[in-house]
Amino acid sequence: MTDHGGGAGAVGGTVAAGGMSVELPLWRAISYFRVLALCYALLRYFNSYLHFLHPVAGWIFLGALTLWTLASTRAFADPRRCTWYVLGTDLTLAVTGIVMSGLTDSPARISHGAPTLPTIWAAGTVLGFAAKGGWRPAAASGSVIGVANILGHGGPTGDNIHNIVLLLVAGCAIGYVIELARASEATLTRALQVEAATRERERLSRDIHDGVLQVLALVQRRGAEPSERTGSGADLAELGRLAGEQERALRALMTGGPLPAQRAPRPDAAEEPDPHAPRDLTALLRPYADERITLSAPGTLVLLPGPAAGELAAAVGAAVDNVRKHAGEAARAWILVEDEPEAVTVSIRDDGPGFAPGRLGEAEQAGRLGVSQSIRGRLLDLGGTAELYSAPGEGVEVELRVPRESS
Repeated sequence: MTDHGGGAGAVGGTVAAGGMSVELPLWRAISYFRVLALCYALLRYFNSYLHFLHPVAGWIFLGALTLWTLASTRAFADPRRCTWYVLGTDLTLAVTGIVMSGLTDSPARISHGAPTLPTIWAAGTVLGFAAKGGWRPAAASGSVIGVANILGHGGPTGDNIHNIVLLLVAGCAIGYVIELARASEATLTRALQVEAATRERERLSRDIHDGVLQVLALVQRRGAEPSERTGSGADLAELGRLAGEQERALRALMTGGPLPAQRAPRPDAAEEPDPHAPRDLTALLRPYADERITLSAPGTLVLLPGPAAGELAAAVGAAVDNVRKHAGEAARAWILVEDEPEAVTVSIRDDGPGFAPGRLGEAEQAGRLGVSQSIRGRLLDLGGTAELYSAPGEGVEVELRVPRESS
């Protein structure tokens, strides 16, 4: 069993630290149970101590039990404090009280099923072992208490056997449940870590995808310029730097290695004093407009947090790139920005040939991830949605929606 009393590892995502999130309420319940059980034991003994052969010895034990219960309350409320040493001391005190019950009480009362001095307080010990180590330590501690009951208080009577069975069943059941809870939480933790790592790689792969497209656009632009300009040393150095960055990034992405930081600038990469300061989405989308692409936006600023505005603009840029590459030379496109109180919606519509249903799925299977990564992936990370509508001969419409609360 895993010892959760000696500290805990960090858990990613929405899970609390190191296996404690499921267990803490149980440990607190055990701590409260021990205090209530102590009060019950004191009350029972107060009502019957005159019938004991040695009542003073019983009061001495209960006094020690009270001091120990109060001193260990904080330990039983926190699995990091409740060590095996604490549980061992608890078990020793429970067994001592059971054995003393057989020595201080009268034989007649014992034969009629009189409870032991600690009464149900001993069940808290078994529950502590169950929460600490699972059902096996619970069964072991319950067996020790059961043997003490049989040998030190009344022998193998029907009441004794009944109480021992109940104690073992309760302890083992709780121990088994806590083992399942720990295993489930560990599985959830691993799943969250894998999901977080996958989403981070998807985000970085989008940047690499955009960087590669930028390098290719730069190569195309330089190739279309007069030869005396393409020979510029500065241009060639910049092209070589960008190409080298993308080559290293793609190689790292394919081999699963650490991804280098992407330094390739985007069209919207104007420097901001504060990267998280609100930015005007319309200003970021304006560079995408030209003689073929019309931008329609509100006359007022459409403000979003800096990272959200940049990611939404990059998704629009990916959609515009698809229009230029796939809609044909004569196709036109329209970008419509809608600023609503609860969300910002950007629609990109073209009058190109469109595509058949299932085409996007085929492209994704073939490794062309422009839509799934650069568009849908970005909107998913922003807590928004990306919907694509198309039919052969009817063009394509992309609707990107980012809730303001999420962004």
